[in-house]
Amino acid sequence: MESWRRILAESLSEPEEIAHALKMDVEDVKSVTDIYPVRINPYYLSLIKEKGDTIWKQCAPDLRELEDLAGNADPLDEENQSRNKVVIHRYPDRVLLMVSNQCAMYCRFCTRKRRVGDSKKNIQPAEVMQGIDYIRKHKEIRDVIVSGGDPFLLSDEILEKYLKALRAIPHVEIIRIGTRTPCVLPQRITKKLCRMLKKYHPLYINTHFEHPSEITAESSKACEMLADAGIPLGNQSVVLKDLNDDPLVMKELFQKLLKIRVKPYYLYLCDPVKGIKHFRTGIEKGLAIIRAVKGYTSGMATPQFVVDSSAGKIPLVPQYIIENTDNVLKLQSTFSDRVVEYIEVE
Repeated sequence: MESWRRILAESLSEPEEIAHALKMDVEDVKSVTDIYPVRINPYYLSLIKEKGDTIWKQCAPDLRELEDLAGNADPLDEENQSRNKVVIHRYPDRVLLMVSNQCAMYCRFCTRKRRVGDSKKNIQPAEVMQGIDYIRKHKEIRDVIVSGGDPFLLSDEILEKYLKALRAIPHVEIIRIGTRTPCVLPQRITKKLCRMLKKYHPLYINTHFEHPSEITAESSKACEMLADAGIPLGNQSVVLKDLNDDPLVMKELFQKLLKIRVKPYYLYLCDPVKGIKHFRTGIEKGLAIIRAVKGYTSGMATPQFVVDSSAGKIPLVPQYIIENTDNVLKLQSTFSDRVVEYIEVE
């Protein structure tokens, strides 16, 4: 058995073992796991330094998940935008193809909390091939995002079957994979996997690091192996209350990501998903992070701050225009108190 499969097989999922490991009340844990599944693999568990720290909060079941009655199970309206069980076609030229319902660790703030980890909603290979057939028939689709769950929870052989079928479609120019395994189960990134992925360029990977403490020797090695395979890497972080909503913490994260060849790509406002209200912040938290990054570190380390919605991603930026009169813009510097004038061309 491959080492990553052995680690995954030893994951905590039962209320008793979770409660013992995380020093929680077993009845509280059971109340949550009856509704939302929990999986914490030994690697990610080992990153917890103390109860309530940034790693603990991402993986520990919380009774507040059951107290959120105002959230929407599907705020991005993905179910209505699905062409079948596995294809979400929101944008004109690209689709999301869900190939797995499993993850190496079930994030408590997951956007697809309604379906990920639910054995009744497992995705079958025949359904994925039907999704690929949909893509084949729609020539306007040039970009496919392979997602889930986590595609890297599939075997190399099954994942390659899907990538090979996608790459055989002439109008599919780009394939992207969304995975959190480089962060939460870096042992999944093997030489064999990287050799396979290299066959299907242009291929891009977006991963999810939420806090600097997730960048370890193991996760750094995983990202560097993927980069050495010629795969551009991006990161998508979510602003999470009392976890990473500190501008200095996020600047540290973005800078550390660049060191392991991962480009900070998106910074998301936390979606209004049912069960995650306790993670949500106001827009100003995200804008404050961008203000603290722009001009104070490399533009390469600055993600785009967006609100995701059923109509697509909506970018948000701090206000740097002080005044706009008579074709003269007064602009605030991003990293000082200076205001400069810029003359517009008519």
